Amino acid sequence: MAVARKIKTLLTVNILVFVGIILFSVYCRIQDRSQELVQIVRSAERRARSRGAKVGSLADREAILQRLDHLEEVVYNQLNGLAKPMGLVEGPGGLGQGGMAATLRDDSHESETKYEEYGYNAQLSDRISLDRSIPDYRPKKCKQMTYPDDLPQISVVFIFVNEALSVILRSVHSVVNHTPSHLLKEIILVDDNSDNVELKFNLDQYVNKRYPGLVKIVRNNKREGLIRARIQGWKAATSPVVGFFDAHVEFNIGWVEPALTRIKEDRKRIILPAIDNIKYNTFEVQQYANAAHGYNWGLWCMYIIPPQDWLDKGDESAPIRTPAMIGCSFVVDREYFGEIGLLDPGMEVYGGENIELGMRVSKEGDTLCNVCLQRKTGACGPAKVLPT
Repeated sequence: MAVARKIKTLLTVNILVFVGIILFSVYCRIQDRSQELVQIVRSAERRARSRGAKVGSLADREAILQRLDHLEEVVYNQLNGLAKPMGLVEGPGGLGQGGMAATLRDDSHESETKYEEYGYNAQLSDRISLDRSIPDYRPKKCKQMTYPDDLPQISVVFIFVNEALSVILRSVHSVVNHTPSHLLKEIILVDDNSDNVELKFNLDQYVNKRYPGLVKIVRNNKREGLIRARIQGWKAATSPVVGFFDAHVEFNIGWVEPALTRIKEDRKRIILPAIDNIKYNTFEVQQYANAAHGYNWGLWCMYIIPPQDWLDKGDESAPIRTPAMIGCSFVVDREYFGEIGLLDPGMEVYGGENIELGMRVSKEGDTLCNVCLQRKTGACGPAKVLPT
């Protein structure tokens, strides 16, 4: 027994020493990076003083910012991130990169259960990085456009109830990753009384640590429904412009500038970013053709062919005027939205908001337009997980 205790003690000591060495190594690497950064800053200051040239100063500042970004990435990776303990994935690479179709080898009963619960392959979503890239389908002219420097800030509002945590966080990551920081005032998550446990503590802890001060969570004490939940998001917003989106979308570069530019030109515009489809089973990004929004005699919103005058222009970067809207994705001046009465809080059934707001805005003689200044997935809007 004495020998066994000695062996156990030795093993314990060896393990503690090994862990201590690893922690000390990580600490040393961080210290080395910090010292290196300090040297870069001091060197940059000396060069800036000696040259006295604005161009040189800006170049040095850019180099410092790049080093800071790299240092943050090194430290974050060494700490394994915040997503790993929740079974999620962050960073580049992995399944579904570039919007490609992804599959799992270990399909199980759990996967089928999640299909039924969420309407999409939530188990696959958990294996796809929260920071994955998606294709840029913009026409060449869109990529060459420039926008004013003094655009208003935007509050992005996501509405959800019992959504998969990975899908919500991918929506948040994509809008943070692809919106210029000076334009993104805040992200507001409106939880319409979810009963999914992981959408409580895990979600709060993650966003508070990963995006402190940027992400707000509004929780309804009872199920209010989509329309009243959006109104709650509007009440919580503090920026001049508010964007309303479902919490199962992915943004790409250049989505916000054209929408904000149109609203800056005329605050009485409601902007409908064009969207693509994220396939529910493989999370492949599927490009949709340019379209306007209309409605049939049953007052059901539907995609329609763009107006002939728009087609005659032959310019895919031009906005499309449209008489209806798709409620899952629109951007509006916050004060103007309040002036026209917001959305009708009495609506209880899905679908009415797709035409109700369009009718009221058109009646006032304002322009209800679909921005296609940049196109589709992340172009002037997000890709969206659509139901089967």
